[in-house]
Amino acid sequence: MKILLVEDDGALRFALNELLLREGYEVAQADSVCAARGKLSDNVQLVLLDVSLPDGDGVSLCRLWRSQGVTTPILFLTAKDEEYDVVRGLDAGGNDYVTKPFRLQELLSRIRVLLRNQPKPDSVKLRGGICLDTEKMQASLSGVPLNLTLTEYKILQCLISHPGIVTREHLLDALWDADARFVDDNTLSVHVSRLREKIGSERIKTVRGVGYQWVD
Repeated sequence: MKILLVEDDGALRFALNELLLREGYEVAQADSVCAARGKLSDNVQLVLLDVSLPDGDGVSLCRLWRSQGVTTPILFLTAKDEEYDVVRGLDAGGNDYVTKPFRLQELLSRIRVLLRNQPKPDSVKLRGGICLDTEKMQASLSGVPLNLTLTEYKILQCLISHPGIVTREHLLDALWDADARFVDDNTLSVHVSRLREKIGSERIKTVRGVGYQWVD
């Protein structure tokens, strides 16, 4: 289980990271809205989201993610316990909240509940005529199987699953996880180019200096 921890307080973020690691969770960390947007991926199963961040508002970020179709459970961490603030967070699409200072065991209990109540993700993703079977690790275009390498498949999976721009750093991390340690920043462009040849270049938009974005 992977959790995205979004908290700008360095000491609290360190403590929560250590706690979650001891409980057996994998943790991705972010200290701002910008960093959080770049680290939300299809393998994140829960977001712990601070409401007050240096470059924005956690509630607004939650609302943005929900408008983009992100269904990942979001648990707010907030110092505000007024009814208005709680309702605002839940109305934005949050699943739960805890107020600071909070008891660690209560936080862990709420995390377990949200993870336990998650529906099993659909193994088949369909976008723009491309069908991606994540259980069989196969892809097809308009019903015709695509002959993809493992690296090309992982790139396609990241692009289809992510609601916005996928950074080059995120893609390289995903490829590293797939044991493709030989893929560096230069060869990533080659793999993307070969993938474009197989599925159509118009489906993958280059965002100069940042990464790529899927176009249906």
